[in-house]
Amino acid sequence: MRQTIKDTASRRTFLKTAALVAAGTALPAKVFAQASPVSTRDRAILTVAKREVDRAGNALWRKDIAGIADYGVPSSVPRFHFANLENGTVRSFLVTHGKGSDPAHTGYLESFSNVPGSLATSRGAYITWEWYVGRYGTSIRLGGLEPDNSNALNRAIVMHSAGYASPEHVAKWGKLGRSDGCFAMSPTDFNEALWHLSGGRLLYADRLGLV
Repeated sequence: MRQTIKDTASRRTFLKTAALVAAGTALPAKVFAQASPVSTRDRAILTVAKREVDRAGNALWRKDIAGIADYGVPSSVPRFHFANLENGTVRSFLVTHGKGSDPAHTGYLESFSNVPGSLATSRGAYITWEWYVGRYGTSIRLGGLEPDNSNALNRAIVMHSAGYASPEHVAKWGKLGRSDGCFAMSPTDFNEALWHLSGGRLLYADRLGLV
C-alpha cells in the first residue's frame, strides 16, 4: 500500500516520542550512578546508628531515626546527630555533657559515669520514652538499655532544652554550659528531638570522634 505524507509524518512523530520516553526512562539509572552526596562522617554516623539499632533490637518501638551523641568532639561543635535510616540523611545539632564528665569545664567530656550523684553523662544505648513537663519545660524521658546507663531513670537523665546549650552561648564562651548529666539542646533545636526522636527510638552516646 502506498504510504501517504500524513502517515510518514505520524511515524516520525512516534519515533521521536519513543526516543524521548526511552531517554527519560534511562535518566534515573544515570542519576543513581552518581557519587553519593553524603559525607564520609555522615556515612560513619549512619553505620553506627544502624549497628546500634540492630543491637537494641526489640527493645525499640521505632527504628526509622536514631540519635547519636558523639562525645569525642568538643561541645562547641554540633555533635548530636539525627541519623535517618530510611532516607540516609544526617542532621547535626549542639548538645551538652554533664558537669561530672568535665569537672574543669574545658568543653570536652573526660569521663562517663552511671553512678547516682555523679552529675556525669553515661555511655551507651538508651530508649526515648514519652514527653513530660519538668524543670526545663517539655522534656523526654530516657531508659538506659545497658549496664553503663542502667541508672538513667533513677538519676533523671533526660533530654531537655536549655539556654546554656545554644549557639549564642558558644559565641560568648567558646563552649556550651554543662548539664547534670542530661542531653540538653538549644531551645530552638529541641523541637527536633520532640518530634523526631521521642516515642521509642534509640539514643546512643559514646566517644566516637567522628569529624
